[in-house]
Amino acid sequence: MKMKKFSRTEQEVYAIVAPIADELGFTIWDVSFEKEGAYWYLRVFADRPDGMTIEDCEMLTRPVNAAIDAADPITQAYVLEVGSAGLERELNQPEHFAQSVGMMVRARAIRPIDGAREWIGTLTAFDETQVTLDTEDGDNVTLPLEGLSYVKRHVEVEF
Repeated sequence: MKMKKFSRTEQEVYAIVAPIADELGFTIWDVSFEKEGAYWYLRVFADRPDGMTIEDCEMLTRPVNAAIDAADPITQAYVLEVGSAGLERELNQPEHFAQSVGMMVRARAIRPIDGAREWIGTLTAFDETQVTLDTEDGDNVTLPLEGLSYVKRHVEVEF
């Protein structure tokens, strides 16, 4: 994986919606504009310190939709989705990694690295090329970002 580079459309949408989110007490975690099948999807992932609710997503959707419609940065038809970044959100920006140092993460490799494809551990360090984890097994591993398919926050849920 590489740190995400926002497309022009994603950058424009972020610039439009970030001040709105900030005013309402939210932060924008990510913006994604992708074609899936016959449809284009504009996804705005938000967060707030005490977590997101469905009502929060609804409260943010209305002004975000109105602002994007007024600015009209997207020429083709698309479906707007405003949602939570989620508990197990993907880390794809330097600030995501910085905010997640000291937290549990799950890293998955594209191909095995030293015989393993997945690690769960505490994120202890990162830079533009690698991440370092203290794993649940007590190992300290440094993994190259280019060899990973993702790094996500990890939350263990007991049933």
